[in-house]
This record gives sequence, C-alpha cells and structure tokens, in this order.
Amino acid sequence: MHIIETVAEMQAFSREARKASKSIALVPTMGYLHEGHASLMREGRTRADILVASIFVNPTQFGPTEDFDAYPRDLERDTDVAAAAGVDMVFAPTAREMYPQGFQTYVNVEELTLPLCGASRPGHFRGVTTVVAKLFNIVMPHVALFGKKDFQQLAVIRRMVTDLNMDIDIVGMPIIRESDGLAMSSRNAYLTPEERKDALCLSAALRAARMLLGGGERSVAVLKEEVLRIIGEVPEAQIAYADFRDGDTLEAVETADGRTLLALAVKIGKTRLIDNCILGEEN
Repeated sequence: MHIIETVAEMQAFSREARKASKSIALVPTMGYLHEGHASLMREGRTRADILVASIFVNPTQFGPTEDFDAYPRDLERDTDVAAAAGVDMVFAPTAREMYPQGFQTYVNVEELTLPLCGASRPGHFRGVTTVVAKLFNIVMPHVALFGKKDFQQLAVIRRMVTDLNMDIDIVGMPIIRESDGLAMSSRNAYLTPEERKDALCLSAALRAARMLLGGGERSVAVLKEEVLRIIGEVPEAQIAYADFRDGDTLEAVETADGRTLLALAVKIGKTRLIDNCILGEEN
C-alpha cells in the first residue's frame, strides 16, 4: 500500500490506472478508522481493481464552534487499518493542498440539506459536497462507498451525483454497531465510560420504534413520544433532533411505514452522536 499526499500525484495515478482499463473504488473518510470504515473498504475491494481510501479531516464541514481541532487523528494507525482491509492507495492531503490560497468555489445541494443535520449545522453539507466533489475529480473513481450511519449525507451525495451527471456508482453500506448496539463512530472516542453507557439510549430508541411499528403502530406522534421518553431517561442527553422522515425524499411524515426513516442526533455530554434506521429494515 502506498500513501499519496498531493492532488497532482493522485490524479496522475488515477489517469494511468484508467488508461490501463483498471476500475477504481473510493472510500472517503476523515480518518480515525474503525470497523465501520473497514467494512466499506472490504466491500470496495470486491468492486474494483484498485481501492483508494482518502483520509482528510475536512475543515469546511465544521462550524466555528465545532470540534475540528479536537477531532481524533492517527494516520499511522489508520494506514494499518486500511492495509489490512485491502486498500491499495491512501490519499492523505493537507488542508492547504485541498483548499489552496484563493479557493472560493463550493458545491451546494439545496432542499435535501435543509432538515436534520442541515438545520442544526448550517453550512455543514456545503462543506461535505464540496470536498466529495473534489475527491471525485482527484481520484476519478468508478464507484464510491459511504456508510448509512450518515444517512442524510448519503442522500445528499447521491443527489449531487445525479444532478451533476457524475459517472460514479454510489454504494450505501449498513451501519456497523458495537456488540451492545452503539453505532460505531470516530467521535465515540470522546465518551467517558459513563457517557458510553448513556449513549445506548440512541439505539434503544430505534429498537423501540421498530417494535411499535412491528406491532401495528403507524402514528408518528406515538412513535416519537416513545423515542423521546427513552432518550429523556438519560439526564445528560440533549436532543438536537428525533425526526421521522420519508426514507427517499427526507420529507416529514405523519404516518409511518417500513420505508420511514427515524433519524437521531443527540449530544451526550459534549459529544454529538447521530444514529438512524429505516423502520422496516434490520440494520
């Protein structure tokens, strides 16, 4: 496995690969890799001749009061995880390399970015779509893989790819959870042992909503009441949102079915965690 740090070298590598009729899979990450990332990489290994993972903590998707400086970073450990998952090339640029002096062009998906994380993190998705569009232009992948834990992000990227006629297959991969149900996240490293236990209220709320739906309950008001009750039992939990949305359009719904998305963003202590499920699916 090799590490590339410059845009020019990455583009040159990808151009040569494409000239040789090699297919390229990309797994974009912000590093501090865990089993969720590794699962994307292993799947990417099966879908293309060459597997590239990007490791870049993207400053443009963090707000001024968010955790950009504190976001966990460990490139040596990350490269070990990537190599074990079958990655051929790691693209690990600096912020200056990705956003050189005078940078002023951004990509913005409009309606899909308004609710959920878009409402509570203004500008976040503009940063996400801009950096992903840049990565697509730099790495030139045929396929790119993203986790469904960031469900809205996946929907926004799919919309961008469709709207801008990008010839890239976008693959959404299942959420990977710890044995107790907590969704794997790089930000889990922030949690104290007590907060780690408290964080289980998110997956517990998802399970409860699924059980109610399975028992015949269709009222979003009733489902939401139970979700809020479960999370509310944790004194330190601060809910940013607990919303039921159409699983395709992200529009608000009043009646739930198997395609309804339940999306959560909850702060446990100082750590903002997200989780979600499609109510009629297992993961």
